[in-house]
Amino acid sequence: MLRNEQRNDLKLQIIPLGGLGEIGKNMTVIRCGDEMILIDAGLMFPENDMLGVDLVIPDISYILDNEKCLKAIILTHGHEDHIGALPYIMKQLSVPVYGTKLTLGILEGRLKENGVDSGNLRVVSQGEIVSIGCFSVGFIRVNHSIPDSVGLSIRTPLGMIVHTGDFKFDYTPIDGKMTDFRKLADLGNKGVLVLLADSTNSEREGHTPSEKTVGLAFNREFQNASGRIIVATFSSNVHRIQQVIDM
Repeated sequence: MLRNEQRNDLKLQIIPLGGLGEIGKNMTVIRCGDEMILIDAGLMFPENDMLGVDLVIPDISYILDNEKCLKAIILTHGHEDHIGALPYIMKQLSVPVYGTKLTLGILEGRLKENGVDSGNLRVVSQGEIVSIGCFSVGFIRVNHSIPDSVGLSIRTPLGMIVHTGDFKFDYTPIDGKMTDFRKLADLGNKGVLVLLADSTNSEREGHTPSEKTVGLAFNREFQNASGRIIVATFSSNVHRIQQVIDM
C-alpha cells in the first residue's frame, strides 16, 4: 500500500490475485480510492497432484466484493496464462475489456466457445492512451513470443505505475517492430512510482538470442532434410510458425 503525503485521503493499492511466484493465473488489481482496474486474467494448468482438475483460475472474491469499483480489465497479450480465465470471469463481471487486435481476436474465440458475449471488448493500438476513471492507461509496444504484446503505463493521481507485461528485448524481431525503448526511457526520465516487470529467466546472466536465430536453424535443417519435417512449437508463437512457412 502506497501513500502520497499530499493526498492523505487517497490510497494507491497494488493487489496481486495470482501470478506471483507461480507460472500462470496472472491477475493484478490496481486500486486508487474507490476506483480500480484489473490487469490480465489468466489461468494455470493443473499440477500433477491436482487429479480431475482441468484448469486453475484465480480467486476473484475481492473483485466481486468490490464490483462497483471495477472500471475495466486491461490485457497485455494473448497467452492463456494472461487471458484464459476471462471466459469464466466475464460471466460474473460486465466491464470494458481493453486489448490489442490479436489479443482480443484470440479471446473472442475463447468467449464464443464458452457462450460468453463479446460486446465489451475494446480494441486498442500500441501507443494509444485510454482514460479509465482516474487512471490514464498507455499501451507500450514490447516484444514477446506472441505478437501484439504491450506493456502498460498507468498514470494515477498518486504517481506513475509501469507494468511491462511479459517481454523480451529483441533487437531484430521477425516483424521489425521493436520494443518501444524511447517510451520506456521517457517514462523513466519523468519518474516512475512502481515498476512491475515480468520476463522469464531474467534473473539469469547473459541474454536470449533473437527469434531470427531460430529461422537460421530452420533453414539449415530444412536444406538437409531428405523427407518429411515435423515441427512442434507453441501454437501462439505466430512468428515462429511464419518462419517455418517461409522456409
